[in-house]
Amino acid sequence: MPAESTNALISEEPASRPRPTLRERKKERTRRTIRSEAFRLFREQGYTETTIEQIAEAADVSPSTFFRYFPSKEQLVLADDLDPVMIEAIDRQPKDKPILAAIRDATIEAFGAMDPEIFEFEKNRVALVYSVPELRGAVAREFERNITLMSGIVARRLGRPDTDFEVRALVGALTGAMFALVGDEPFSQEQIIRVITFLESGMRI
Repeated sequence: MPAESTNALISEEPASRPRPTLRERKKERTRRTIRSEAFRLFREQGYTETTIEQIAEAADVSPSTFFRYFPSKEQLVLADDLDPVMIEAIDRQPKDKPILAAIRDATIEAFGAMDPEIFEFEKNRVALVYSVPELRGAVAREFERNITLMSGIVARRLGRPDTDFEVRALVGALTGAMFALVGDEPFSQEQIIRVITFLESGMRI
């Protein structure tokens, strides 16, 4: 999710989502088809070798339709569909729950409710991001995006500005640890829980 859209998704109180309209469901199916066909081609012939035209043809859409859903091939890979799910799960945590405990319990809730197919897709997506040299620059931008996203979530729960020193330091430690470990386990609930538990202990070694 682009950083500039973060505040739009983080409302003061969580609201239940209305049932998607037929048009919205069709658009989501098209979007998923484009991504699934793209990743199939990436596996078969490599990320660099795969063109947008090939992805569009495999998904049975025009290149212009591709660009209506994704501004670039890189953004197709980086788009994180779990951001809204995690935001809603954190919002559902009791307001008096410590922030790290809220993130931990929200992670357990979000992973528990995740469709196995979506989990496998996200696992492959994250692995691709960190394995393709051409996406190295995108990894840095992804790091910054996560800092911005999580700072907004933590700051709102604590009633502080998202530029607050302690907010940024906590989020930096959490996000930095996740990125440092991603090579060992690119997409794992257990890894996230271990990081949060470590931070809760005061990072005692």
